[in-house]
Amino acid sequence: MAGPWKDARGITVTTTPTIEGKPVQDYLGIVTGEVIVGANLFRDLFANIRDIVGGRSGSYERILRDAREQAIQELQAECAALGGNAVVGVDLDYEVIGDTGSMLMVSASGTAVKV
Repeated sequence: MAGPWKDARGITVTTTPTIEGKPVQDYLGIVTGEVIVGANLFRDLFANIRDIVGGRSGSYERILRDAREQAIQELQAECAALGGNAVVGVDLDYEVIGDTGSMLMVSASGTAVKV
C-alpha cells in the first residue's frame, strides 16, 4: 500500500504504525481478515502455458488482488465493530495451503485504533 487507504465508512488502513497528523486516541485491539481461494484447473493450465512462453499471469494477479481487497475489507469491518476509524501496522501474508497446495490464503492483520 502506498499510504493510507479508506473504505466507504471512512476507515483508514495503513501499513505504518501511525497516521501523520492524527494521534491515536485509543487502541482497540488486533483485527484480522482472512480469505481462502481455491485454484481452478483451467486457469492453472493457462497460467502454466503463459509461464512457459513468458509473460505475467493476469488471471492469478486478479485473484490475488481480489483476495487481498476482501481481506482488507474484513479487517475494516472488524475495526468498525470495535468502534474504530483506522487500522495501523497492517501486515499482509500469503500462504499456500491444502494437501496438494491447491488453495491460497491471504491474511491481513493490524491494530484497530480511534484517531
